Amino acid sequence: MQNPIEIFTEDSDFQTIETLRRNRTKRNRANEFFVEGVRAVTQAVENEWEINALVFSREKRLSDWAEGIIQKSGAKKHFELPLRLMEKLSDKEDASELIALVGMPADDLSRIPLREDMLVVVLDRPASPGNLGAILRSCDALGVDGLVVTGHAADLHDPETIRATTGSFFCVPSVRLPSHKELSPWLDGLKQRFGGLRVVGTSAKAKIPIHEHDFTLPTVLLVGNETNGLSDAYQSLADVMVNIPMGGYASSLNIACAASILLYEAARQRRT
Repeated sequence: MQNPIEIFTEDSDFQTIETLRRNRTKRNRANEFFVEGVRAVTQAVENEWEINALVFSREKRLSDWAEGIIQKSGAKKHFELPLRLMEKLSDKEDASELIALVGMPADDLSRIPLREDMLVVVLDRPASPGNLGAILRSCDALGVDGLVVTGHAADLHDPETIRATTGSFFCVPSVRLPSHKELSPWLDGLKQRFGGLRVVGTSAKAKIPIHEHDFTLPTVLLVGNETNGLSDAYQSLADVMVNIPMGGYASSLNIACAASILLYEAARQRRT
């Protein structure tokens, strides 16, 4: 194992690591992000993401899991810190054994695999990192091939987003795009390749309930913002608009709940 870089004070190395935890601009500039938690770090390594660095303390004995990750991660650097500094870095009540600094992959739609029965989710300006992470978790559980986040949105690489996915972040290709304009040519190409592909929009005002739509076709599912729903631009891209039938007083659902219901219906139809 390579010799670790030892940090004893809140020096420039420490500040760089800490900044990646809290500053979106610095994350994007460095092209790397902050990851902690057993499931998240494990999935990052097992799915062969680029591990730029591992951060840990040896003031307490590391678990077999942590030692195994250190041995097999292929991290370019190891930083060894006092426990008090690990506690400062960690977002957990009990400081994490390991923190990983992970390289950001390119925001390239070619990372999403193309299949005859493909299912892709497009999020229009999601505002909450927690919701974004929960949706990614549902995407992993319910057979989604890729996620696209567009517009001024919650940060895909925010530690809160990563934490909410419980490791699923590293299992579903996720791509950021500035707007629907960059997505539109890709959708046109998919329709040429897969004649049956449908772009499905979602709205409480839509007339077609989700159980009446055929989700067994190759599908790109458009899900709108928490406050404003799906934009007019995205509604114009949709081949069909569907709704989730609801009763009771509630007029809408949390975006993560709604996306999960939509994906469950798609998965249900594809199983039968």
